[in-house]
Amino acid sequence: MPAPEVPSDISDLIDRVLTRLREKEGLSGQDLKTVLHKGRGRLPRRIVKQGQLLARAQPLAGHPKLRLTLDHAGLRKAGAEVLTYLDTVDLADRRKGWWLGMLGGMAFNILALIAILIAVLLWRDLI
Repeated sequence: MPAPEVPSDISDLIDRVLTRLREKEGLSGQDLKTVLHKGRGRLPRRIVKQGQLLARAQPLAGHPKLRLTLDHAGLRKAGAEVLTYLDTVDLADRRKGWWLGMLGGMAFNILALIAILIAVLLWRDLI
């Protein structure tokens, strides 16, 4: 899969990451820090750390003079890594995995119930 196109402006990069997180992960929030906090359980730790770099730079990116203090190369690399991960997320596969996990749990519970029922029947000498 080709690497995603990374915008040259840090503000645009942060906006693109924020939009992609909302689309792919279904997360809501006003800023990147809030969205990353809500998605902490779904995202890999490495991606959360890269996103936090961008979140710390978000308030500075809007200020003309403070923007010059940012590590633009490091932030672009972090943004590219987050965008690359989000491009690989397959929503259909994630939905299918959720349903299979739920059905597997239900099947285990039914088998455990049957085993307990048979054990009780044997214990009471009913079979």
